[in-house]
Amino acid sequence: MKIAFVGKGGSGKTTLSSLFIRHLAAAGAPVVAVDADINQHLGAALGLSDEEAAALPAMGAHLPLIKEYLRGSNPRIASPDTMIKTTPPGEGSRLLRVREENPVYEACARSVTLDDGAIRLMATGPFTESDLGVACYHSKVGAVELCLNHLVDRADEYVVVDMTAGSDSFASGMFTRFDMTFLVAEPTRKGVSVYRQYKEYARDFGVALRVVGNKVQGADDVEFLRAEVGDDLLVTVGHSDWVRSMEKGRPPRFELLEATNRMALQALQNAADDSYAQRDWERYTRQMVHFHLKNAESWGNAKTGADLAAQVDPGFVLSEGVSAVQPA
Repeated sequence: MKIAFVGKGGSGKTTLSSLFIRHLAAAGAPVVAVDADINQHLGAALGLSDEEAAALPAMGAHLPLIKEYLRGSNPRIASPDTMIKTTPPGEGSRLLRVREENPVYEACARSVTLDDGAIRLMATGPFTESDLGVACYHSKVGAVELCLNHLVDRADEYVVVDMTAGSDSFASGMFTRFDMTFLVAEPTRKGVSVYRQYKEYARDFGVALRVVGNKVQGADDVEFLRAEVGDDLLVTVGHSDWVRSMEKGRPPRFELLEATNRMALQALQNAADDSYAQRDWERYTRQMVHFHLKNAESWGNAKTGADLAAQVDPGFVLSEGVSAVQPA
């Protein structure tokens, strides 16, 4: 299952995504966690020291390796240099799977040991001095989108992405790459404004969206959120002494998280698991191609000097059972 956490800056989406990752790991589920937020705080929320978090390899820095590996022997891709963030897989491409070992994970992922299990953690990487004034953050997130386009995951596997804040994720097609999107919203007008944007932008793409109310202090807050987002409100989360300790860098064992918050995390997992019944690989592939063609026409063809529409394999559908794409 591919799951995204989105919300405005300061809403608590990184904290909630880290709690959800811990919850899945405690249940023994295989998890790949991806920090795709410009602020790069997921590692720290998962218990890494500042030095350990800073030492995480940047996916953006390994983009040439990622392209070379995923390209495989796909005859429609002339060279890795012609691959862009939206390039879809086709016959001959290599796919990524959650539980396997491969050069992309070797270069870009690190194992993080939690109280009750271990996960793979990947990060887009921070802005560097050379990026300032000349690069946009979406050039970093492009590595994540390319990997998601080539990822085959199953119902009992989880890929959890802490997305960039606000509606920035709509600058690419990455918002359609998920089985479930959890939007974290505070019970304020600003808190629900991102929800309205997300709901509007995602309406035509079949995006499964549920709202997690955060920093909720009472019934009035719940009533406000319910009035603003309706049935999209899945669950609410209030004050947590465990989270306060975690934010100080001294988290207790995860099993000591408050029972109400553990129940909230289980509700998130149930909603994500339930969305599997609506998984549609044909639509997923069709949307992938749609955004690739848009990017090709808008800027990709000019940047690469190639006709990127020719990269689309019209007979290929990404799916769990795909057999035409195998590691070379």
